[in-house]
Amino acid sequence: MIYKTGILIMSDKGSRGEREDKSGKQIEAMLGSQFSVDYYAMIPDEKNIIAERLKLLCDEMKLDLVLTSGGTGFAPRDVTPEATMEVIEKPVPGISEAIRSIGMQNTPKAMLSRGVAGIRGKTLIINMPGSVKGVRESLEAVLPALPHGLDTLKGDSSECGQE
Repeated sequence: MIYKTGILIMSDKGSRGEREDKSGKQIEAMLGSQFSVDYYAMIPDEKNIIAERLKLLCDEMKLDLVLTSGGTGFAPRDVTPEATMEVIEKPVPGISEAIRSIGMQNTPKAMLSRGVAGIRGKTLIINMPGSVKGVRESLEAVLPALPHGLDTLKGDSSECGQE
């Protein structure tokens, strides 16, 4: 099965063309053949813009997975988690916990990431840090479990509890 995927990068400078997007390229490079990148954009750190774009990707484009990068820290304009929480219907805290846990093996600063994960309709949204290293570590932590989760979300999974 191929999972339709969106990559959404939050960066004020990047959205103005003042910074190259390296984290989005890292995401794209790490997604295997099971994932098609059907949407890729860089937008400013504006809560209403982020929320509206997430709704578009989930409700209209009906993507299976949306991976975000950026806007998860403590800076005043870091509002990605708030925008994400505004649109999700079901939180998936284990994904965020796994991302922070793997990051903390390399730096205590990983505990400062406020990224969240959750479901809207049949789309899984995952917030990741804005750095290339943070994206790489995050995807290494969650990619192995994603096919099962996405299959379950789409109603295509076999019995979860069976060995």
